[in-house]
Amino acid sequence: MSLFKARDWWSTILGEKEEFDQGCLCVADVDNSGSGQDKVIVGSYMGYLRIFNPHPVKPGDEVQPEDLLLEVQLREPILQVEVGKFVSGTEGLHLAVLHCRKLCVYAVSGTLGNVEHGNQYQIKLMYEHNLQRTACNMTYGPFGGVKGRDLICIQSMDGMLMLFEQESYAFGRFLPGFLLPGPLTYSSRTDSFITVSSCQQVESYKYQVLAFATDADERQETEQQKLSPGKRLAVDWVLNIGEQALDICVVSFNQGISSVFVLGERNFFCLKDNGQIRFMKKLDYSPSCFIPYCSVQEGTINTLIGNHNKMLNVYQDVTLKWATQLPHIPVSVKVANFQDLKGVIVTLTDDGHLQCSYLGTDPSLFQAPKVDAREINYEEMNAEMKELQKIIREATNPQDILPESEKQRDLTVTAEVSPDLDAESLAIESEVTAMAVPSVTVKITVQSRVAVQKPSLAVCVQAPLAVTCDQFAFDDLEPDSSETVVVSVFLKGNCTPSELEGNCMVSYNIPTEMNLCSLISGIPRVAQCNFSLPLRLVCFPSQPSKAANHKLTIDTNKPPVTFLIIFPDFVDPSEGDQANALGFQFLTGSKTTLLASKTSQRYRIQSDQLEDLWLITKEITRRLEEHFKKQNCKDFACTFSGSIPLQEYFELIDRHFELRLNAEKFQELLSERAVQFRAIERRLLTRFKDKTPAPLQHLDTLLEGTFREVIALADAAEENQANMFQAFTKLKSATHLVIMLISLWQKLSTDQVAILEATFLPLAEDTQELGWEETVDAAVSYLLRTCLSKSSKEQALTLSSQLCMPKDTSRLKKNITLFCDRLAKGGRLSLGTDSTTQQAAVMPGGCATIPESDLEERTIIPGSTAVFSSHGQITKQKSK
Repeated sequence: MSLFKARDWWSTILGEKEEFDQGCLCVADVDNSGSGQDKVIVGSYMGYLRIFNPHPVKPGDEVQPEDLLLEVQLREPILQVEVGKFVSGTEGLHLAVLHCRKLCVYAVSGTLGNVEHGNQYQIKLMYEHNLQRTACNMTYGPFGGVKGRDLICIQSMDGMLMLFEQESYAFGRFLPGFLLPGPLTYSSRTDSFITVSSCQQVESYKYQVLAFATDADERQETEQQKLSPGKRLAVDWVLNIGEQALDICVVSFNQGISSVFVLGERNFFCLKDNGQIRFMKKLDYSPSCFIPYCSVQEGTINTLIGNHNKMLNVYQDVTLKWATQLPHIPVSVKVANFQDLKGVIVTLTDDGHLQCSYLGTDPSLFQAPKVDAREINYEEMNAEMKELQKIIREATNPQDILPESEKQRDLTVTAEVSPDLDAESLAIESEVTAMAVPSVTVKITVQSRVAVQKPSLAVCVQAPLAVTCDQFAFDDLEPDSSETVVVSVFLKGNCTPSELEGNCMVSYNIPTEMNLCSLISGIPRVAQCNFSLPLRLVCFPSQPSKAANHKLTIDTNKPPVTFLIIFPDFVDPSEGDQANALGFQFLTGSKTTLLASKTSQRYRIQSDQLEDLWLITKEITRRLEEHFKKQNCKDFACTFSGSIPLQEYFELIDRHFELRLNAEKFQELLSERAVQFRAIERRLLTRFKDKTPAPLQHLDTLLEGTFREVIALADAAEENQANMFQAFTKLKSATHLVIMLISLWQKLSTDQVAILEATFLPLAEDTQELGWEETVDAAVSYLLRTCLSKSSKEQALTLSSQLCMPKDTSRLKKNITLFCDRLAKGGRLSLGTDSTTQQAAVMPGGCATIPESDLEERTIIPGSTAVFSSHGQITKQKSK
């Protein structure tokens, strides 16, 4: 906001409970005094017409009665007032007043007073026109290039332009494609009317075209009118601005250049007189009114724009030159000249606050008192300087932008997940139809240590999980207060989720004493927390299965733990410690079996689907770590010594990529059928509009068939989109599993696992514009050329800066295979690119060096399986 306020030169309040709008204000020398001093003419919806001659008022004084030249109540509401040469036979200025069903033109005159009461003013009705249609607004000008007089054009509420040649009615024309009236103005340089239609288009109509177009005395055309001679009303030029317009104005400060200014809801446009954009300005506020005026700099135009924040901004073309604070929200603004004071800003509000103000500041008359001379204590000054420098360093510390610790947070949010499922499920609109879908309750508490404003809570879980309500808005919180909400989480989509985690995020504002305006809420802050959901939410215990297509074995360094201890929610207590096999059946129908070895320290997870192994593998490792952590065992570790199932992983990648290709094909087919459908529609419309009936030649049958094809393609595209979402969810689960197996295989650190996750899981959602395949391919290629490179030659290779959908997945699968091979040879993940460090890396336990091979140049042969063992050896298994 501006530090400066508009300096009040003269102001008054008009009437009581009267309403005003954009066209109710006008400034001009309406009484033809010849002094060049403007008068302020104001009309209200209550029918009051007032004319003011403002004089400067000292602060604290009231407006003098003689400032009000005339006040008269007309019988009808006043929509708009304008001043121009509206009476034939004279070039004097007259006042035009637009009512809903009437146009009146008055002459304003004053007689010199012989007493102290001053001059007397009166208005005289010169002529009036009774309108057949309800008026909306009007404009005036020398239509057709007439000299010495102004003509009036009135726009009705139903889109008719009624033109009056002073005392006589000329003609009326309907605007084509009209729906709602918009602002209207006249350009004398091009002799055209410019308006903004309800289609959010700036349209220009030549006066000559209006004059020779078909008469519009009746809106409904009869058969005789259709056959009568006449021209259709054609638009001169059209410009789509994409928003509704609040006002429009034509400015021409020299004979060579004319500009059309349009004030939109969010943008401010300046157009040439041929409809081309000269410049535009995007506004970060909601404007209410504007007025262009001349600039002191040649070739530029100044513009005043008022907004709903009680601000008045001054622009020179698109550059903001000044911003000032107004006491009210203006609905109309003008620039006037009073008593040798040029450029006075006249503003009017919707409730009748009329103000004349100017920009600038008052001079300061304050003088600093003389300070008594005293000796300087340099030690105290040095101590004070060090203290101030310390404060400055703390205030400019870049760590302040990072999240604070929990103890220092002004607001904390906690989520408590119920240990048991809901007794009565709260799942709604779930796509899982095989059985009853359970739900679990999450209790979220927002605790505030200080006063906060506008707190709002968002609860997020990844699809196919869903919550009963994900958005909450609270009232302002007082210090040491709290709010609690309860939501339920359930499985909505018909596929197993890749993660059983959720997030709660609270956005709020902290009030501060340094706020310069009440419109500023305060300092924005965010608090968040994560919560984990139980495994019982997506699966339930079942009978173990002996046969399975996919098997994994997790090794540990501790004796096996009975499932009754680590899976008490899935094991029947009656089985005791003898349960070494446990079955899990997901709500989607698939099964997974968990086996514990009685003689070795191993656990086996097996299932018919690779992606179903992920949640159970993650759960068993997490519960084992928590169990041994409670036993104060700090050296517990899990390892993986099997083969990385890359071939099965690549099948999931191919399935997902195939669905993406199908989505592109459906999009192309839909586009072709839509073009065909619109072409048939145009042909049919041409046939229907033809005066001589002609046979349709089966166009109606072709239209119906095309319509059915469009619907069928849309249904197929929608089904493919649902399948692609399920495939992406399965791919994410399998990717999580591969990342875990690689980390257990190579004993990666937490930072290295984070690099793996950022590489293989870069997207939370998959789209056609940016898909998983090209993103992961770029990330893996970057690692192969940096931390996993073998030579400086590879590091010198440049990667493409653009990501686009590949033709196939062969390059991606080759890079993933090479990535695993580099890790098996002893490569280590890091964000550095020093190859010397990589060559000196210590080989992981269990990994022996292998000779260089031509693996980098080799692609995977269809029908074979490439697997990686913990010893870094590559084996190929021919499919039978």
